[in-house]
Amino acid sequence: MGVDMTGYSIFVRPDLLQVFWTGMQAGEFITDAVLPIETSRRTGLRVLLDAGGVRPRRGRNLQGRCLSFTQREEIAVLRAQGQSLRQIAAAIGVSASTVSRELRRNTRPGTGYRATSAQVLAYQRASRPKPAKLHTNLALRARVEADLKKKYSPEQISGRLRRQFPDQWEMRVSPETIYQSLYVQSRGALKRDLTACLRTGRAVRRPSRKAGQRKNRVPDMINISERPKHVEDRAVPGNWEGDLIIGKGNRSAIGTLVERSTNYTMLIHLPDGYKAEQMRDALTAKIKTLPEALRHSLTWDQGTEMRDWKTVKVDAGIEIFFCDPHSPWQRGINENTNGLLRQYLPKGTDLSVYSETDLDWIAAELNDRPRKRLGFQKPIELIEDLLLQ
Repeated sequence: MGVDMTGYSIFVRPDLLQVFWTGMQAGEFITDAVLPIETSRRTGLRVLLDAGGVRPRRGRNLQGRCLSFTQREEIAVLRAQGQSLRQIAAAIGVSASTVSRELRRNTRPGTGYRATSAQVLAYQRASRPKPAKLHTNLALRARVEADLKKKYSPEQISGRLRRQFPDQWEMRVSPETIYQSLYVQSRGALKRDLTACLRTGRAVRRPSRKAGQRKNRVPDMINISERPKHVEDRAVPGNWEGDLIIGKGNRSAIGTLVERSTNYTMLIHLPDGYKAEQMRDALTAKIKTLPEALRHSLTWDQGTEMRDWKTVKVDAGIEIFFCDPHSPWQRGINENTNGLLRQYLPKGTDLSVYSETDLDWIAAELNDRPRKRLGFQKPIELIEDLLLQ
């Protein structure tokens, strides 16, 4: 993968990487695909780029043939407790000879058995890369490179070779082999810059998805184009814009609500995460603290955290609309407010450390700040009478 294997990292955990790739092939964004394995979007992007967008075979369908990292952790704990090989083997469901072999092979000299170092040693030992056909067959590689430069697709190249060399198996290559030789640089065959000759020109391969697979991330959403026209002029209070501020490693978040007419801001506490069900309950509870006169509409982006928007609409008594993809200007007041909030909640911060009281204090301070758009009035001055209804 082009990473340093001298230390323990997610790159020596094929079991976790396969979970990530399953999410990517299901059509998820990187941010969603890394959530089950509790790592950052940046790490997920690194995994994707190092593999050239091609899902590795390693780690699939092991069916108990190899010890898992969890089993290695159990071995380390039980070994430290002084239990015998047979006792350890019975506890993790393998034979005593498997435990004996694991301890003999994967214990670094001069140290006791540790799960992390054992995982690295086992990963390195299991790496037996087979030379790619296009790496060892120079004549075939030269032919494939020449055809790629002519803008032939891998399927066209493969089919033409079968037609021209029907009896020479050494001059056969499948389209998938060509793709993998282009995108997976560890195979050491074709140069990645030849990807520019492909029809897509992509430097990283993208998983194929069924038509419309990503369009239903938020089911049956109502587009902003259907929002009542009177919302646009901001004359009537009670129309809100909402979004998430994401914390360090995409592991925490805070919801933001901004009223379009007064710039009044409320912050949503999400201590347990920001999946759909957590967002649904927290958002509903926050909106219900408002009087009905201030619950006209809410405009959000198309994040998966709003999958349960219909429940929020009914329980909180508010109409909900969704912006077009990649159109933050359609929530301009909210985007501007999120920028101001970064003075209190800097990027790269673990947002889970903030309590609901902390967030209420930050919102109160922001609402007490005079705004140029409001003629230097304060949001709290403009909305206070309505809040008391």
